[in-house]
Amino acid sequence: MTKTVKSFALVLTAAFATTPVFAADLTYSEPTPSYEAPAATSSGFTGAYAGIHAGVSSERINPFSGEKEFMGGIQGGYNGEVGGVIVGGELEYSHLGDTEVGVPGGTLKERHRVAAKAKAGAAMGETLLYGTAGMAMTSLRDTGSAEGPDGWKPGYLLGAGVEQNLNANLSAKVEYNYVRTNDVRSFNGVSTSNTDISDHVIKGGLNYKF
Repeated sequence: MTKTVKSFALVLTAAFATTPVFAADLTYSEPTPSYEAPAATSSGFTGAYAGIHAGVSSERINPFSGEKEFMGGIQGGYNGEVGGVIVGGELEYSHLGDTEVGVPGGTLKERHRVAAKAKAGAAMGETLLYGTAGMAMTSLRDTGSAEGPDGWKPGYLLGAGVEQNLNANLSAKVEYNYVRTNDVRSFNGVSTSNTDISDHVIKGGLNYKF
């Protein structure tokens, strides 16, 4: 065998020896990464909470004008999330500071209120916009111009508010409530009347989430 033939044979042998390596390189591919769905995140407004509130109550739609009384109280409730909507319930007690409401021939005073409210709203980041509605029981007192039931009367409540998370546990809110109490009997010294009374409340509050 000549020197040229030997050289050619060595080249062929080297080529066949490296072919599997090239083939392996051509057929190798990185494994497809597995997909993991992102973990569900809470809006920050779910769970149990309790808090305090304070504001003003007035017979006028603008409680900052005319006769008004300072009011305050406590609240507690629970919020859940359904399809991206925050829903919940709340129990609230307020001392109304003897808010005067008109009746035929005089006025009565609202002193205490207990309310059971449903809530529903939409969270936008750390801010919650919500509406509320429910039942209210209001205690009424006599005045020098009229005598009333001097006890508790049922009614209904409508409202809306905005709540802002301050940190993981604390949030602040501003809320408006319209409360209507129907068929309140009063006596003005001359005649007895049945009338519907209402008030408007604007309040701010703090909630602590457990």
